[in-house]
Amino acid sequence: MSLLLLGGTADARRMAATLHQQGIKLIYSVAGLVRKPNLPCEIISGGFSQFGGLARYIQQHDISAILDVTHPYARVMSNTAVAVAQQENIPCWRFYREPWLETEGDQWTLFNGWPELLPALKSKKTLLLTAGQVEESLLHELLASDTTKTIILRTAATPNYPMPDKVIWLKAIGPFNFAAERQLLEQYEVDVLVSKNSGGSAIIAKIHAAGELNIPVYMLARPNKDQADQEFLSASECSEFVVTQCHQRSLTLSNQ
Repeated sequence: MSLLLLGGTADARRMAATLHQQGIKLIYSVAGLVRKPNLPCEIISGGFSQFGGLARYIQQHDISAILDVTHPYARVMSNTAVAVAQQENIPCWRFYREPWLETEGDQWTLFNGWPELLPALKSKKTLLLTAGQVEESLLHELLASDTTKTIILRTAATPNYPMPDKVIWLKAIGPFNFAAERQLLEQYEVDVLVSKNSGGSAIIAKIHAAGELNIPVYMLARPNKDQADQEFLSASECSEFVVTQCHQRSLTLSNQ
């Protein structure tokens, strides 16, 4: 029996290493868009379509539980994990880091999605988009409203389309530091920062830098996800629970 850990975040890599050290047999899954992690366990990259889907993979690899440590915005994968776990009669557990909280001096505006956000961006001149992959059509729509607009698009993975004129693409993978983030905002004279509320400490420097420079932050709200069997905000509590559950399941199976 194995634990299937759905990863792709620094939290997931740390969790995988911790569980491996505790003797948990696990398989780490990552989308593979950025880089393959260096972990002391079996790693699969590129999703489950190559195996005929998540359910088929679980059936063929004796998976006894799923631990979802994907990005807080990976709604489709998280919901698929819950649904398939129920179908296969195995538990699905989830760890997700707490969101950032607005502090005094910040200028946040919360948006529920790009359709709501787009109209608010049309009056801005220099946009720094740090909210993951963006559809090419969205960039063209933003530029159509103002030919003098400049868009800086920063992503970890290379976009799969050519950059339109007036779009500057920056490849960057966190963690980021405050001085560099402030320099970036000042260099391009950014007048609005677009971000997801990813949480954690690795990339929060951009939020602090924007606050110090009085630059508004347009924050895309976290998506709602289907409820997992157990959910954790504490990594240590999550790993302790998973270790206990996996050892108990192994003992039960060995006694059958």
